[in-house]
Amino acid sequence: MRRRPPAAALALGIVLALLAAAPALAAGYRYWSFWDGAAGGQWSYATQGPSLARPADGSVQGFRFAVSKDAAAEAAKPRAAADFEAVCGATAPAEGRKRVALVIDFGVQADAPTGEVVPQEAPRTACAQVAPEATTAEALAAVAKPLRYNSAALLCAVSGYPQHGCGEQIAETGAAEASAEPSGSAPGGGGPSAGLLVGIAAVAALAAAGVWQSRRRRR
Repeated sequence: MRRRPPAAALALGIVLALLAAAPALAAGYRYWSFWDGAAGGQWSYATQGPSLARPADGSVQGFRFAVSKDAAAEAAKPRAAADFEAVCGATAPAEGRKRVALVIDFGVQADAPTGEVVPQEAPRTACAQVAPEATTAEALAAVAKPLRYNSAALLCAVSGYPQHGCGEQIAETGAAEASAEPSGSAPGGGGPSAGLLVGIAAVAALAAAGVWQSRRRRR
């Protein structure tokens, strides 16, 4: 008659199986983040998408392509200051038009999709002179075509970069796991799922109960 494996050993095997089946931890997303220029040349994460935001005359808007955690505190900011005068100072005001300073940061080569090259290393700046009711997306289109969006109006490419992909989730290995659309909050990555943790806790409880029963039989 074969002896049954101890409850603790059985539980440990189940825990290891659950951990092996867990998805790889996500490091972030590869996407174009959108920023509002703030006082002192700083950047603040935009609360609206570029197709909804309607900047006032004298505004500074920034874009940065990078692999970032999908949260304002974790996203990569443009590497140039939000300085309206530096970008639009030489552009004279025009009646019935507004000036919007744009900072376009294509990011670093390490964040580029496989097979693509960053168009330029230093951030690009441009002064868009558009209609008073124009959105940031329209201002961007005036100086950085072609733009590419997905069906959910997520900005996928600026000046044709990147040529493919849109908001891919990037695993720790650096390989794109799936196409995903960044939301306004942090993604659910960064640790085991809640279901996995509950399963591990349940198995641990069963193991403890098994050990207690085993010791009780020996008495």
